[in-house]
Amino acid sequence: MAKQPRSLTGKVVAITGGARGIGRATAAALVRKGAKVAIGDLDVDLAERTAAELGGDTVALPLDVTDRESFEHFLDETERRLGPLDVLVNNAGIMQLGHFVDESDAVSARQIDINVHGVVYGSKLALQRFLPRRTGHLINIASTAGKAGVPGGATYSATKHAVVGLTEAIRGEIRDSGVETSVVMPVPVNTELAAGLVRGRGLTATVEPEQVADAIVEALEHPRHDVFVPKAISVGVRFSALLPRRLAEAIGRSAKTDRILAEADLSARAAYEERAAASEPSREREHAAG
Repeated sequence: MAKQPRSLTGKVVAITGGARGIGRATAAALVRKGAKVAIGDLDVDLAERTAAELGGDTVALPLDVTDRESFEHFLDETERRLGPLDVLVNNAGIMQLGHFVDESDAVSARQIDINVHGVVYGSKLALQRFLPRRTGHLINIASTAGKAGVPGGATYSATKHAVVGLTEAIRGEIRDSGVETSVVMPVPVNTELAAGLVRGRGLTATVEPEQVADAIVEALEHPRHDVFVPKAISVGVRFSALLPRRLAEAIGRSAKTDRILAEADLSARAAYEERAAASEPSREREHAAG
């Protein structure tokens, strides 16, 4: 007999980068399940509009994931307003593309700061709350780029490998603690982040943010660590890991996975790249004022 799904009614969920894209879709899916959601985002105005549109007990809070104090304040305020934290979804992240050798150090550092340090801070702060209670669920959003390096997005791939490895290590350290972990690994998602990307074939085509949100909800209702979106991509990822490198790379080229980021239309990505470049608080203020 299949296990009954865990109820999410009344659960307190904090989502980073929750004002748009995967974060917004996840917040909407959880609100429909009866959860109480806190949206954390650098763009506070957009977060407030999103929270108002989603309704329920949704709240919008300022958050800079690269600042530990900001992250701690976000979780403290979430608990003050909604109750003890049950779930943290580390979703905030950016992807800036280009040939690695031409990438500025500032672009590399920005991706590492948001995609890695932000997840490290959030994971530590959430676990400090979860472990004494022996309950909670940490969900870190990675990518299939966290399982294989993708040309054109070397630093991005590195950050997502870091998220996968971090979450696996945490899982080992907290085994039998009562706290759950999940790492979510979607193919490119049809959000602003994926603007201008070359479309892959078959299972490497893009998915919708709602599909990722549904997978996150399912992982909360039926806990599992590895969450691939779509599910079927897990077979290809695991099979590829068993193949000789040259054969695996040849299969990837036939599916155009080596072109997805490397041949992206940078003009179509201009608006996103500009926003990603403004993802530091000081730059965000300058961008808003300009």
